Amino acid sequence: MENSLKQKALSILGDNRIMSVATIRPDGWPQNTTVGFGNSGLTLYFVCDRGSQKAANLAHDNRVSVTIDHDVTDMHSIEGLSMAAHAFVDESSMENAAALMAQKYPGVIDFPVPDPSQVHLVRLVPKVISVIDYSKGFGHADTVEIGPDDLS
Repeated sequence: MENSLKQKALSILGDNRIMSVATIRPDGWPQNTTVGFGNSGLTLYFVCDRGSQKAANLAHDNRVSVTIDHDVTDMHSIEGLSMAAHAFVDESSMENAAALMAQKYPGVIDFPVPDPSQVHLVRLVPKVISVIDYSKGFGHADTVEIGPDDLS
């Protein structure tokens, strides 16, 4: 991944705290949910309830589509990320993910480490990222495939 594009993607991740995650229901229909996230490089983390539809969907099919963006008043300043990723339950990183979330939400003094018996920590490993930047033209997106060396 070209360094300037990676830096733009990391900047967007750093400037935003919520994302939409689309999972695939067993009947084939997509289900989109808004979640808070933390990231380490281009690898994203979020927590979901073990009994949620999202958790059931991920157990059925670990492919997800993610968007990260924010509201703007000028359409020419739209920027964000769209990502195709694989989701993995990763309970071993729960304390690390809690620290990443605390960085995103500095108003929370002690971000509590969720009880692993009640939640899943989900790690998203991107396969394709589109960096969206309308300042370069309406609908402009630079799309790249992500390799293991691009994640950190």
